[in-house]
Amino acid sequence: MRNATRIGLAALMVGNASPSMAQDLTAKPASPATLAAQARVFSALPVETGQDATFAAQGFIATRDDPVIRDAKGKPVWNLDAYGWVQGKAPATVNPSLWRHVGILRQHGLFKVAEGVWQVRGFDVSNMTLIAGQTGWIVVDPLNRAEPATAALTLANAKLGARPVVAVIYTHSHADHFGGVKGVVPAADLKAGKVAIIAPEHFLEEAASENIMAGPAMGRRAAFQFGTALTPGPQGQMGSGIGMGLAGGQTTLAPPTDTVRKTGETRVIDGVTLEFQMVPESEAPAELNVMLPTQRTLLIGEIATCSQHNILTPRGALVRNALKWSGYLTEALRLYAGRSDVVASSHCWPHFGQGEVTRYLTLQRDNYKFLHDQSVRLMNQGLNATELAEAISPPPALAAEWAARGYYGTYNHNAKAVYQRYLGWYDANPANLNPHLPTERAKRTVAAMGGAAKVLAIARKAMAAGDYRWSSDILSQLVFADPTNKTARAVLADSFEQQGYQAESSLWRNMFLMAAHELRAAPSALEGTQSLDMISAIPSPALFDAIATRLNPAALGDARFAFDFVLTDRNERFAITVANGVMVSEAGVASAAPVATVQGPRAAFLGLFYARTPIETLIAAGLKVEGDRAALSRLVAAIETPDPRFNIVEP
Repeated sequence: MRNATRIGLAALMVGNASPSMAQDLTAKPASPATLAAQARVFSALPVETGQDATFAAQGFIATRDDPVIRDAKGKPVWNLDAYGWVQGKAPATVNPSLWRHVGILRQHGLFKVAEGVWQVRGFDVSNMTLIAGQTGWIVVDPLNRAEPATAALTLANAKLGARPVVAVIYTHSHADHFGGVKGVVPAADLKAGKVAIIAPEHFLEEAASENIMAGPAMGRRAAFQFGTALTPGPQGQMGSGIGMGLAGGQTTLAPPTDTVRKTGETRVIDGVTLEFQMVPESEAPAELNVMLPTQRTLLIGEIATCSQHNILTPRGALVRNALKWSGYLTEALRLYAGRSDVVASSHCWPHFGQGEVTRYLTLQRDNYKFLHDQSVRLMNQGLNATELAEAISPPPALAAEWAARGYYGTYNHNAKAVYQRYLGWYDANPANLNPHLPTERAKRTVAAMGGAAKVLAIARKAMAAGDYRWSSDILSQLVFADPTNKTARAVLADSFEQQGYQAESSLWRNMFLMAAHELRAAPSALEGTQSLDMISAIPSPALFDAIATRLNPAALGDARFAFDFVLTDRNERFAITVANGVMVSEAGVASAAPVATVQGPRAAFLGLFYARTPIETLIAAGLKVEGDRAALSRLVAAIETPDPRFNIVEP
């Protein structure tokens, strides 16, 4: 079987990113070095037992007749068949381990998980879990966008009998686990309080931190992580490791009405008993798991999936606590494994059988514990982040486990994250304490190597030898020294591309191929996560804190202002002071001597600072400004709107 697959790989792996094609801006075939790398990976893969494919297909009921999900205007937002071509032998341009993984992960539709429990998988990057109550549905994690969530619920209602949604549970504070909520809950039901929205403690604060405070930077980086400008295909996007791509459509948010604070808390919703395990600082700062004792089903959220997860996601986030993560899995084993016949996550496929639940959770726990302990051991021996990442490899028992492999997170990236959590970015070498800016360093490096022509020659030699890490390193210096050098850009794109083809991690593949794409073309327009609906659900103090991070001090000089902002529809008041290049907001108090008092509904303030609606337009619509209108205009003008397409692979 393996020999036959190697022959298939060899037949497809033709061509080479040769120097003569240096300024060819099209995608290239796999190089001989990539062919050899794929063959090495294939020969070392774990034994294929077929269990993952069996579990992924188990309980299948149906999927949509029309694979294309559209928004209200008829625009396609998701295609269920986008990865239908992932079958048969791996092409040369895809790591064979990743090919196998996506071939299993791409299945979509409605699946029965246990009595009274179903999942809709493949309709977005995450799964929606549906629990049947006495009268309605309890929805766990309503996907990332509203339109796919509506399609998922419509499918379930058509095949299982229509029910209203009586409760929604957010397992954690990432948008792909709450963004589709208004696709499953009518606005009228939310307004009338007919639907319970259950979330872990600090959910809104953490959702605001990631999606509002650092949203612009994370959104741009997320485009690389998920390959949003790439088309699914053998030379393009290959999923995200724990799901396929990100669906389009509306990101929404309904604030929680019920907060879970402690492990062991229970709720009885529509006749269904729910037990909760709190797992903060694991995959998300605010996160919980759900145990269904009657159904003998453990909903493990996102702390045990079909891949090693990220301790630090490439899009950026707070560094996660690998030690606590492993500890929560130990706790889950003690509290729930013996009572569970199924463990299901909000990504990937479930695992069935009480013995398998225990085995699976044990190996997942050991994977994160090994990663943490060995990273710290090597860190304490003096290795820096890069050195210890190269030194760590999983022990045989974990290496043989498909779900411990790095389709999403990787040992290399995660080991560095453990180092960062304990010691930060500085490696104690003073040479790295205050280096030149990237562009200045690049110019000096290129000059020291003898100029652009010599750098290109060295890079081409490295590429011919299959040393893409080195070629990318020095070519990146050349591009930062002179971003107009078309040859350097083209060759660097080719170097990144081959590394993308070889990557087992979907995210690494996406990031390499996105880099190649942007060197060959301008950065793509970004559909951000900062929807007005999400912003509207965030508490006002968090919004004003986020606005303060966009203040450009140079635009105000030494100006000093005090304002009172009154949000009339919420009965909220904020004293805003601007001085010393800092904007400070205080809730519930009035300024001693405000230069202006601004009153209106919160939507008007969102228009002022986020939608950039002219003040005159807002005043005409009912916003009241008493005092120095010019001072308010100066403040608004000093609030920047971040560019969602800032450069990454060039200065």
